[in-house]
Amino acid sequence: MFNPLKYFETFRESFGEEAALTLLKVLSEIYENLAQNVTREEFNELKEIVREQGENLKILTQRVDQLTQRVDQLTQRVDQLTQRVDQLTQRVDQLTQRVDQLTQRVDQLTEDVRKLTGEMGKMKGELSDLRKQVGGLSITVGYTLENEAYKALPRLLAEDYGLEVEGRLLRTFVKDEKGRPLEVNIFGRALRHGKEVFILGEAKVQLSQNDINRFLRRKIKPLEKVFPERFLVLVTHMISSPEVEEYARKKGVALYYSYQF
Repeated sequence: MFNPLKYFETFRESFGEEAALTLLKVLSEIYENLAQNVTREEFNELKEIVREQGENLKILTQRVDQLTQRVDQLTQRVDQLTQRVDQLTQRVDQLTQRVDQLTQRVDQLTEDVRKLTGEMGKMKGELSDLRKQVGGLSITVGYTLENEAYKALPRLLAEDYGLEVEGRLLRTFVKDEKGRPLEVNIFGRALRHGKEVFILGEAKVQLSQNDINRFLRRKIKPLEKVFPERFLVLVTHMISSPEVEEYARKKGVALYYSYQF
């Protein structure tokens, strides 16, 4: 049973006497209407529904709070990802700039290589010309050495080995045992103790052990049967190492220097 007097003092202290009377009147009317239209059982059901809805609202509020927290976390993560994307974008821009610089450098290096290739080709041609000139000079010096040897060797061979050269020493072609022509740079006939000996020789500007081996292999070996009695001689301006002179003597080759002429 609703008792208005129970709440009068409270309402009067809060709202004043006149307002408290008005409020109690309204509440009394509401109570009477409820009492007339709602049974106790229905009222209890309504209270239960309100309680359940309150619980649901509490759960929903809690869920909303959780979702709000999750949204905040996701927002923070999105911000972090956005910042990372910005950093990566900046890095890509830097790398792109670096690639452009490297591309420009490669182009420059390619151009430099092209120029160097052209210069090397030019130098190769000049080197080839120089090689020809040096080769020509070497041939000239070699011929000069041979010409001096033709004049000086008859005297030296007579003094050192008792060879009496008949006629002149010369450069000529002779045939090997198979009838093939073979050029001999220094060739002549001589007598030693009344016996005919053939002089076979060569002139080298700078003499090495390989030159001696080459002379014996290419010139003397093919002529062994053609000229069984032979005297081998080499003339040079200089030797490539101190061992060359001893090596020539062991191979049975007489050696003369141009300064002896």
